Amino acid sequence: MANQQIDLTSVKPYGDTLNDGMMQMSFTLPVPNGAEAEEAAKRLAVKMGIEEPSVVHAKDLGVGYTMFVVYGKCNYTVDYANIEVPKVDVEVMDKYDVEAFIKENIKRDIVIVGACTGTDAHTVGIDAIMNMKGYDGHYGLERYKGVDAHNLGSQIPNEDLVARAIELNADAIIVSQVVTQKDVHIPNLTQLVELLEAEGIRDRVLLVCGGPRINHELAKELGYDAGFGRGTYAEHVASFIVNEMLRRKLV
Repeated sequence: MANQQIDLTSVKPYGDTLNDGMMQMSFTLPVPNGAEAEEAAKRLAVKMGIEEPSVVHAKDLGVGYTMFVVYGKCNYTVDYANIEVPKVDVEVMDKYDVEAFIKENIKRDIVIVGACTGTDAHTVGIDAIMNMKGYDGHYGLERYKGVDAHNLGSQIPNEDLVARAIELNADAIIVSQVVTQKDVHIPNLTQLVELLEAEGIRDRVLLVCGGPRINHELAKELGYDAGFGRGTYAEHVASFIVNEMLRRKLV
């Protein structure tokens, strides 16, 4: 496959052979497990444009629900060459370069307040960015020299986060949202922006959000300065914050 020429204007899935179109997907149907359920799953796959579908796994979830893994052929393609996705435009520095940047350009400790807000009780995201031990070998902001990091934890009301940011004269606020079912994160993230505007400090604090269904485009639409999704580490967030502080003269 490595020697084959790939047409990036017409990319399609592959399983065993380049461009064979084979793909695998999983979904749940509210029907009891059995032959009829598997046939229903295959017929649904056909309606989705999947040819020659086969159910390679079916699991009874109880109370009349079944989860399926379906394998089949997709003949649709996508023009990869012309895809443009808005991303945070900053050169990512490592921990030591961020510390040097702060010392040279900001010349004081920067204050960052973070929390998992609303009813969201998941701290994995905010802890990965802020806790001293960090995640996956990437230290969190609490370990950075020149960063005064305050991790408020989970289920923090937006009002409490804003009050704490005002108390600490925060330079940046980081919000993690893991629970996004039925887009519950949208009104919660929007309310935080409205509270900061009502307090008259929105222009004086950098606002960053992150989570598995967050991206930069959505964050900007909601009034945030940046948004980070999966695969983000503390150095990504820190690099943006310190560069943006300097660019906006918030030092």
